[in-house]
Amino acid sequence: MSFRFWLGCLLFLSGGGAQAQTLSYPRDIQPIFTAKCVACHACYDSPCQLNLGSGDGAQRGSTKLPVYDGTRVKAQQTTRLFLDALDEAGWRRKDFHSVLDAQVGQAALMARMLELGRSQPLPPHVKLPAELDIGIGRDNSCPLPNEFAAYAAKGPHGGMPFAVTGLTDTEYSTLQRWLEQGAPVELSRIQPSASERQQIEQWERLLNAPGAREALVSRWLYEHLFLAHLYFEGEGGGHFFQLVRSRTPSGEPVDPIATRRPNEDPGTHFHYRLRPISDVIVHKTHITYPLSAARLERVRQLFFSGDWRADAVPGYGAAHRANPFLTFQAIPPQARYQFMLDNAEYFVRTFIRGPVCRGQIATDVIRDNFWVLFQDPRHDRYLTDADYRAKTTPLLAMPGQFDELGELLSFWNIYRGKRNQYEKLRMQAYAETPAEWAHVWSGNDNALLSIFRQHDSASVRKGLIGEVPQTLWWMDYPLLERTYYQLVVNFDVYGNVSHQGQTRLYFDLIRNGAELNFLRLLPAASRQVILDSWYEQGGQLKLLLAYTSIDTQTPSKLDLPRVNPKQTLARQLLTRFAPINAAPDPINRCQGTHCYRADQPVPLQQAEQALSRLTNRMAAGLPVIEHLPEATLLRVQLADGRRELYSLLRNRAHSNVAFMFGEDWRFQPRQDTLTVYPGVLSSYPNFLFNLGAGEAPAFVTALEQVRSSDDFERVVERWGVRRSHPQFWFYFNDLTRYLGETEPIEAGVLDMNRYQNL
Repeated sequence: MSFRFWLGCLLFLSGGGAQAQTLSYPRDIQPIFTAKCVACHACYDSPCQLNLGSGDGAQRGSTKLPVYDGTRVKAQQTTRLFLDALDEAGWRRKDFHSVLDAQVGQAALMARMLELGRSQPLPPHVKLPAELDIGIGRDNSCPLPNEFAAYAAKGPHGGMPFAVTGLTDTEYSTLQRWLEQGAPVELSRIQPSASERQQIEQWERLLNAPGAREALVSRWLYEHLFLAHLYFEGEGGGHFFQLVRSRTPSGEPVDPIATRRPNEDPGTHFHYRLRPISDVIVHKTHITYPLSAARLERVRQLFFSGDWRADAVPGYGAAHRANPFLTFQAIPPQARYQFMLDNAEYFVRTFIRGPVCRGQIATDVIRDNFWVLFQDPRHDRYLTDADYRAKTTPLLAMPGQFDELGELLSFWNIYRGKRNQYEKLRMQAYAETPAEWAHVWSGNDNALLSIFRQHDSASVRKGLIGEVPQTLWWMDYPLLERTYYQLVVNFDVYGNVSHQGQTRLYFDLIRNGAELNFLRLLPAASRQVILDSWYEQGGQLKLLLAYTSIDTQTPSKLDLPRVNPKQTLARQLLTRFAPINAAPDPINRCQGTHCYRADQPVPLQQAEQALSRLTNRMAAGLPVIEHLPEATLLRVQLADGRRELYSLLRNRAHSNVAFMFGEDWRFQPRQDTLTVYPGVLSSYPNFLFNLGAGEAPAFVTALEQVRSSDDFERVVERWGVRRSHPQFWFYFNDLTRYLGETEPIEAGVLDMNRYQNL
């Protein structure tokens, strides 16, 4: 008998048998990672690309190469989990090193990181040391095993979990025992239910149907759904799926084809397949899209009910990638636009939660709060006028396919010229048809959307939330489709500075186009003054040199006064579209003395009444706004144990958002405002306050009395949940539990990389 056998017997007889048993990764380890690690280690912005949302990610390990690098001169290799390599050996060839393997005479890197964190616990309830950099833009060291000693000596607080309350004794011992046992990982794969398998077969049959017309539609659908977390309506299993191109047909294991972008040549014969998503769902990348028998029939009705034909399927060259209007011109544009309108919230979410994951390329070109409307397909000239469509289609090409550094300016000039030529044709075309309410789409509850930006992230929600914002967008099909292709399909998060610059500059033009389209709804004489107020200071130069002029002649058919027409339009919009407004908002838009939701318990009504005092006020009159982060969550506890979550969002005012650099110079902090809304409106909470419902009036009064940093710190001391709070993880994970209770389809683990040191 071996020594190991006798040792095992002794452990068992002494009561240590449970500890000696081999731990199960899915049962014992992944839940700890999900509760304490995934909040930072998921998606492209995971420190050192260490993704702990699955056994595959844990086995892959880490690398020194960051995904986000706005200064790189050459595009780097893609490192997408479950796609660019499918096993541990493949990731080693891509310069990922193990964090689980023990070295000669040394424990595994993860074990040493956990031990370092354990040896330097944070004092409870206090701010972190000022020298500890927890910013999202920090440089992560990503030490190799032989570099760990120097790393630990340089930063004793660099252990894991980083800069937050650590693991429990049980969690720590479980992870260390698992690592001592060699860190075995049993890779788990989701198995669809029988009903899901049946629906998967139906969708795959549609997507892989023979014929040029069928292949063209399937390609368009794939390019518009490749990012989605697909689910089957009515299924209770909570499974999500991803649409991929596979070398293998239905019924065989999926063998995904990895291309840099979804509209690049797969290089071989392929099949469209629905693959289960096996890793932990994180909120920041969870962009859901429903499938069902009814939606399958909707696709057939939209795309195949007419007599249009496609002689051949276009290639995958740069010209086709740059201009989807040309590539898919055989498909009736009415079908394409209506498909996007049916789930407009999904498409707008892809702009922000898509490949960018943290989206400053997309977000520093938008205001902190605005509403989005859509043009009715029956009144979109691109859909209804074939001659106009033929003239404008060549002008809708987008940059970003070529990334030579020296050509950035020339690319910008070429595509700006095309876009401005298109805008002139568009203005002339719509001069014949003044805007009216019938031109605003109101087909379902996706017709009205609210966007809130928090620095380099943003959120999208159905309905009109908050006070009337400074700007509104009115998107037609060319605007919606170009935004999707520019920020999602054609955007390469691994691209170089030229590619990212082209993306940013062209999206600036798209935003301006959506603003100009909205202004058509307002009286002609008011448009220039309003536009100028959106482009103050240096923005006037951009209006003069980069954008087209605005139509100040064609009247609007809306009955609006010349004074404050935007406010009047917003009030009419809220009244006219009330049946489809998914987000009634009595807290921010109180119409009387009852500024709360009438269907809530009385203690919450009283809390909301108090919280409403924070809205519709600028920082000039409510100084605490300048001390608040951009996305604060309030956890309001009821006496019976129930709780409600509120998002307290700081809307930063800008003189303009027309430039790539120097945003700090364009802030107007005294004009910042707050929006308070029930629910979680950010994937990236910056801070959390916890209070009883009865404390809400005192909490609001304390905020109203803040005049200095010391005043605000006293508020944090009383109600704040700092990173060092002994129950930090209970409160943070309760956010996910809350989402699971209130929005189960949309629920996912939130990101704490932006949780501040208040």
